[in-house]
Amino acid sequence: MERGHAEALLPLLERVMAHAPGGFGAIDRVVVTVGPGSFTGLRIGISAARAIGLALKVPVVGVTSLSALLSPIVATAGDRVAVAAIDARHGQVFIQAVAPGGRVVVPARLATAREAARLLGSGNIMIAGSGAGLLAAEAWSVGVNATVAPDALFPDPLWVARLGALADPATALPKPYYLRAPDAKPQEGGALPRV
Repeated sequence: MERGHAEALLPLLERVMAHAPGGFGAIDRVVVTVGPGSFTGLRIGISAARAIGLALKVPVVGVTSLSALLSPIVATAGDRVAVAAIDARHGQVFIQAVAPGGRVVVPARLATAREAARLLGSGNIMIAGSGAGLLAAEAWSVGVNATVAPDALFPDPLWVARLGALADPATALPKPYYLRAPDAKPQEGGALPRV
């Protein structure tokens, strides 16, 4: 959705929970992706998750979008480097990469697609996420053997749940994980004086 997340989220959740065995009473933990991603989308999702956690008196944990994208491809990538790439607009991606065995090759960061492709080296890579096509094109242009993971544009809710079930509520906090400053800037000239 481009717009209307706030209006659509809670009615959708209510419809889903009406079909879940035990309904809301069966929930013992709430898991939410915390970014990087859309500033507004993150705030809406995290606010809803916190509200549900408060209402149900259950812990709320955050899972990064990059981790949620990486997990299923780490499990299937074989000898390839697993890469998560989220389209950050303007030719940039939020990226994180993990080598076979779990070693972090590229820590979570914001980079241009060209810079990200160069950070990945020359080995075989598998890319998931909304920025996978953009990053794959750049990787191919510098001679990297890149494969785009099929049907992996967005985090799989099952993997988000799995990661959230393992997360420690004391450290996996449900707060936004930003890798860049917001595009919106506060007004200075027309602001009212604070009293």
